[in-house]
Parts: sequence; structure tokens; C-alpha cells
Amino acid sequence: MALKSTIYKIDLNIADMDRHYYQQHNLTLAKHPSETDERLMVRLLAFVLYADENMMFGNGLSDDDEPDLWQKDLTGAIQRWICVGLPEERDIRKACGRSKHVVQVLYGGRTADMWWAQNSKAMLKLDNVTIINLPDTEQLAAAAARGLSISFTIQDQQILVSHEGGSFEIEAIRLKEVE
Repeated sequence: MALKSTIYKIDLNIADMDRHYYQQHNLTLAKHPSETDERLMVRLLAFVLYADENMMFGNGLSDDDEPDLWQKDLTGAIQRWICVGLPEERDIRKACGRSKHVVQVLYGGRTADMWWAQNSKAMLKLDNVTIINLPDTEQLAAAAARGLSISFTIQDQQILVSHEGGSFEIEAIRLKEVE
């Protein structure tokens, strides 16, 4: 018997002073059986960083042809393609051909640093790719709960995360950014 996804209900409050985006979202996220709490919460943070009324969660791990998040315009054209993890270079190149802007969110500490060392030369040549590294996501992963109320406040690229268990800051290092 196949394992089923675990459903997470998230009450999300975003105050992004850098983009002047202030919004409350009630999200239902499906956690793939092979997905960790850390990856689920990194997906949530990726949503927060690019939150928009047209931003949607994709099938990600369940479908190789879909990102973890995407934003489409009214014609259905993909404006932003967001994936988390450490992909193959060819997967990012493929996404570049399908979307106006590709965002790759790295996490995993030292393994993410090694990925960047191996792939930075190729990534720097791509015009429509932003690469963000989250070097420390342990507290973010620890905040995961099936019923979660969480707030993200962003100011001057600093991210403050608050939830029932307390608050902490998380750093998002932009290794490459589309201008």
C-alpha cells in the first residue's frame, strides 16, 4: 500500500517591508511521504519570499515537470518557477526555457555550499536565474506542525520568524540574483 501525503494547515502572516507586501494566507500544504519537515518549511519560506496572489504550490516531488512553486500570468505563461533543494544543472536549464524567472532555493548547510561550488560557473551564465542559500534551517524545521500559525517579517533582507514556540531569525543569502 502506498503512503499518502500528510496535510499541514498553516495560518501564515507575511509582513515584507522590502516589497511592501502585507498579507494573511490560510494554506493547506501536502507533505510528500519522502519529504522532510525541513524541506516542507523551506518551501513555505520560498512562498513567503515571493508571495503574490498568483503564487501557487506545484506538485514538486510528485511530478518532475512541475516546480515546488510557480506563478503564472493570465495567459497561463509561467512567470516564476521556484524549486527547493539541490538539483541537477540540466533541470535548472530546462526550467529557464519554460519560465521568465527561475528561483532555486538551496538548503542543507555544507552540501548546499558544495553544490554551489560545483555549479556556480554554469549558474552565473544564466540570465533568468536567482539562487538563494539558506545555510541554517534547523529552527525552521523544528517549527513545523500540522496545525501551524506562523509569521514572517522581512526588513532589509532580514527575516524574523515567529510562531507559538518562539521566534528566531533566518538568513537568506542571495548567491545570484536577477536584476
